[in-house]
Amino acid sequence: MESSTSLSMEQQFQLQLLHRDVKKMNREQAQEFLMELLQQMMLKDNAIAQMFKGRSPAT
Repeated sequence: MESSTSLSMEQQFQLQLLHRDVKKMNREQAQEFLMELLQQMMLKDNAIAQMFKGRSPAT
């Protein structure tokens, strides 16, 4: 089983594709992309926090 801190092969491949695409962007496009990505990550964090909000700790 993979560690939760490592990427799967599919994620590594997606990251390589993203790297290629970002290298083709100009500075303004890359900054806009980064801001959109950060917003999506924050929304994901909020959704995960909301899921765990009502859970009681394991005993």
